[in-house]
Amino acid sequence: MHCRARLAEMLNRFSDNLQAQPQAVTEEFLMDEIKVLEERKCIGLPNFIPRSSFLAILSQHVDGIQDKPVEFIKEIWDYIEVVLSSVITTYSDNFPQIQSSIKRAGRNLMSRTKERSVNRVIEIVEMEKLTDYTCNPDYMTSWTQKTTSQQNFINSVLHDENKPENFALPGFGDVKISHLRKYHAHLLQQAFDMKMSITSYWTIVLRRVVDNLALYLQFSVKNLVNSQFQKEIVAEMVDPRAGGGIDRMLEESPSVASKREKLKNSLKLLKESKDVVAAIVDQNSVYADR
Repeated sequence: MHCRARLAEMLNRFSDNLQAQPQAVTEEFLMDEIKVLEERKCIGLPNFIPRSSFLAILSQHVDGIQDKPVEFIKEIWDYIEVVLSSVITTYSDNFPQIQSSIKRAGRNLMSRTKERSVNRVIEIVEMEKLTDYTCNPDYMTSWTQKTTSQQNFINSVLHDENKPENFALPGFGDVKISHLRKYHAHLLQQAFDMKMSITSYWTIVLRRVVDNLALYLQFSVKNLVNSQFQKEIVAEMVDPRAGGGIDRMLEESPSVASKREKLKNSLKLLKESKDVVAAIVDQNSVYADR
């Protein structure tokens, strides 16, 4: 499979796995949100969700997937390193004097690239914990659809005389609600709103992580091939501490030295043959003059 096609396949598989990972739904629905809201109580409007509470829940979600992008980028660069090593070996076979320098340049470059990429991916993931923002209109569309069930949900929890154990919530299935009856309506409204906001926003976050990784990967590979690798080879070749690749280029390879020695011996033999022939000719000339 072509390298570019292989990278696309790996990215698509990562995207599918990341977005297919189900959100952990606790047996006691909304309790994570209620716990965070109670821990971060403050003076304010009753129908307003504190941003710190939203970010706290968001951070929990991000922590749950933060290892996956790092594992993916390591897998990508491991594959690229294998491809690069194969290409280097193929095209440097005709230059044995500098083959080791080129291979060493490739290894050093890949080592730094992996480390830099891992750090960059960690930054991409960590940034999602700090800011709750998107310009994607799908967020508001999804949030609006999910919050249409809020009033029915609150009524089932607090006002339904049958006191049902569960509530059929679109997108979540049957969720347990009997444990929520001890909480005030405004806290339940906040928790429900936060749950729907997080659920809608989380889809955006996952897609954004995949998009950022794809863009960064494409840029990094292009930069590696078109710029960094050439610079790394030059630096390796001129560095005397690395073995002086340029100096070794001026040295004869064993095969060339062998051919040169054979040619030298052939020339010596021809010269000796010439001298012998000349001596014979001179001797014949003397006999002829007599």
